[in-house]
Amino acid sequence: MNTSSSITADSNPMAGKSEQELREQLADFYHLVSYLGWTELIFNHISVRLPGEEHAYLVNPMGLHYDEVTPENLLVVGVDGKLLRESEYKPNPAGFALHGVIHEHRPDVGCVAHTHTTPISAITMKDGHIDHNNFNGAQLYGRVGYHEFEGITIYDTERERMLASLGDKHVLVLRNHGVAVCEADIPLTFFLLWTVQRAAEIQCAAAAIPGPNVQLPDAVKQKCAEDAQRLKDNASFATLLFDAMVRKMKRERPEFA
Repeated sequence: MNTSSSITADSNPMAGKSEQELREQLADFYHLVSYLGWTELIFNHISVRLPGEEHAYLVNPMGLHYDEVTPENLLVVGVDGKLLRESEYKPNPAGFALHGVIHEHRPDVGCVAHTHTTPISAITMKDGHIDHNNFNGAQLYGRVGYHEFEGITIYDTERERMLASLGDKHVLVLRNHGVAVCEADIPLTFFLLWTVQRAAEIQCAAAAIPGPNVQLPDAVKQKCAEDAQRLKDNASFATLLFDAMVRKMKRERPEFA
């Protein structure tokens, strides 16, 4: 696992992006999560690493619904979740514990998203794992870490244990709670979150149907994960997907345009 806390211009996955571009794209991500019904009132975060600054991140203000997030009101915080720039809005440092430790020690990660939708929270309660025996779940084969529930993730004392549970993977299942996903940039993180959400929905639906599930051979699951990795490596694929969903959302929800 790469736990280096030093971010250079060459290693920063957001290098080449302007802050304004990231603000606009991150606001779109928040709106997409709301549009797709994945919000939890005013709770949870999506955070993005800022280029050109070591350990500076954009995140939503405390107390705003995802619908209310704009490029202008996104906060700039450090790994401790505390403000690095003045704002009329307040941050939520305690709620940034999970995001902060991932950003601090995973320089390959540019964006972190945390949700607990009903399907995702349901499968985290089960004494098992994300099922890799469906189209979406197979893409996650070998990419998922698991962390035991210790309560609300607001304590600094849990940060290192969450980091160890994630390791070098990109999905962290928080048992009895929800999920965190992290990737190099915003479109890739959205694509990964969508894949996890769909895998959870299918797993819940399959569990409601009597009878055994068809089990995929490990070799097939591994091949599917490798093919998904090749799609991921073609960053334009995730960008095309993200931009298409943003356009659809703005057509149907013009207040986000």
